[in-house]
Amino acid sequence: LAGRFWTFLARTDVLWFSFATYMILTLSFGVVMHVWEFLIIDEMFDPAQIRVHIARLSQEQRTVHVALTATADVAYPFAYAAFQAGMAYRYLGRWGRWVGLLSIFCVPVDLLEGFAQVMLLQGNEAFLALKSTVTPVKLALYIPGLMGALIAIGIAARQRFNPRG
Repeated sequence: LAGRFWTFLARTDVLWFSFATYMILTLSFGVVMHVWEFLIIDEMFDPAQIRVHIARLSQEQRTVHVALTATADVAYPFAYAAFQAGMAYRYLGRWGRWVGLLSIFCVPVDLLEGFAQVMLLQGNEAFLALKSTVTPVKLALYIPGLMGALIAIGIAARQRFNPRG
């Protein structure tokens, strides 16, 4: 079963779909932040910084942030994990599954972070400790998975444009 999972993620059509979804969602975050003139709190993990940032948001910005987190930010970890893990598995040889697992393990952590963010944006400060704990874990899983995917993209491009070497 696990072998089929990895093979599925590494299929060309799945890689293209997950990449397109990943990019569309990434762009949607940028568009929303630009239109409503705020930064999302996804990478923030310092409690004081989070408190100050949320306090500076208008009610409309908080509402939009909650909506974004409860929709696009729920789909986002599935999209990036599928792409990053599939690329790692397909192009990074024996290390691919291990690098890909970082992205897969990031999904529940990212979802837990999103839940904490929604609660914080709705005024429930009891979730500040959770947010401050899970965000660094998310970043520690996401960043190496992203780096692995970027290396895999380089390998794929080299194979495509220089098939002999």
